[in-house]
Amino acid sequence: MSNETPGADEQFCSSCGSVIKKEAEICTECGVRQSTPSSGGSKDKTSAALLAIFLGWIGGHHFYLGNTTRGIIYLLFSWTAIPALLGIIEGIIYLTKSEDEFQRQYSN
Repeated sequence: MSNETPGADEQFCSSCGSVIKKEAEICTECGVRQSTPSSGGSKDKTSAALLAIFLGWIGGHHFYLGNTTRGIIYLLFSWTAIPALLGIIEGIIYLTKSEDEFQRQYSN
């Protein structure tokens, strides 16, 4: 691993630790493709949980997670208490999952 400190437009390689440009897709030292949080479609579990708890009655968390069909179903039944109850339950489930498990299940 390199002893260098990355500059403002640099980062460490996720594999070998060499300093590379932030926009680099492949490390010039080891050749490993770099992953960025936005490129994988990762979602924030805290945001999803808060949306589920506070806007679960209209399916806000499902729209955020990319499950539009389920979000529309929640929206259609928003006049009942069922989506609100399910939203609270789903919000608690999101918060109790590990970050890796959440990303595996809900990221695109």
